[in-house]
Amino acid sequence: MTKRFNRVLLTCAVFMATLPLGACGEKQQDQTDDAPLDRPVLVSHPRIAAQSQPREFAATIRPRVESDLGFRVAGKVVKRFVQTGQKVKDGEPLAALDENDLKLQKEQAEAELSAAKMAMAQTQGDEKRALALRKNGWTTDATLDRIKAAAQEARGRQQRAERALEMARNSLDYATLRADGDGVVTQTLVEPGQVVAAGQTAIRLAHSGELEAAVALPEDFAPRADKGAATLTLWANKAKTYQAKLRELSPSADPATRTFAARYSILDPDPAVSLGMSATLSIAAPGAERIMSVPLSALYNQGDGPAVWKVGADGRLKLTPVKLVRYDSDTALVSGGLTARDQIVVLGVHKLEAGRKVRVITKG
Repeated sequence: MTKRFNRVLLTCAVFMATLPLGACGEKQQDQTDDAPLDRPVLVSHPRIAAQSQPREFAATIRPRVESDLGFRVAGKVVKRFVQTGQKVKDGEPLAALDENDLKLQKEQAEAELSAAKMAMAQTQGDEKRALALRKNGWTTDATLDRIKAAAQEARGRQQRAERALEMARNSLDYATLRADGDGVVTQTLVEPGQVVAAGQTAIRLAHSGELEAAVALPEDFAPRADKGAATLTLWANKAKTYQAKLRELSPSADPATRTFAARYSILDPDPAVSLGMSATLSIAAPGAERIMSVPLSALYNQGDGPAVWKVGADGRLKLTPVKLVRYDSDTALVSGGLTARDQIVVLGVHKLEAGRKVRVITKG
């Protein structure tokens, strides 16, 4: 009986000795589990967006200067030297008229000038002789006056003949239509054998140099055409955007379409921009406020308004209130408290707390 009792006491002593050690181990393990670890969070940067959507218009690339060239004299077209789309240099011949009648006019003017010179020479001699005779008293003043008048008339006739010959030479030169600058022929409106009037458009020439976007603006937008920033995108290459600026706005609306014709200069063109190409002109609303676009999953609302979790420079979370502007399909436009350099949490925002140190994973 005594031995059994001693064995029980020994067992109890061993149990009591091991109990504090187990408790200490459990407490140490609990303390290790409670230590906060850096939590991984997925972040991205806010994007700058416009509060108001820009207006878009269909545009056509046109030259700054486009000339409608025509003959300065009437006649029959005998030859056209260029085709539509052909590049030409300044002074290069474009078309020609029949010169037969113009050459005859020139020959007639030359004959008139020759006769005027002969008459002028004769009247000058008569005037000199009459002056000598009047000085010696061998003629009357009336005779001298008549001779002077004839000489003056001969001088006027010679001047008229000289001007007529000059005009005849110019008319003969006008029979050849020449380019008034370097450029590209955009339209030919005459054919050989056609009789044209003086000033009738024969060739349309687009001058080399600055290119523009021609667009028709509606009546409600025309007064604000120069208020917002304008950009241009070619239909052939929508990935490239060009800056544009309003150069010209028609003061009156088109009677058929009730739109105002406008020309926007392309500020940074490249060889990809060619005449006749189609483009889209985007004009931002005047005074549009710059705001930030964030994913919808980044918004967090505790009942005090929308906010986002922002990761600070020390890697800790900070709840930043924002003002909601509007919702888009998968983003929200907000203002206040954010910049494009900030890192905001985009997933699991309802499981975070302020001041928690996190490990940043950037959204690709």
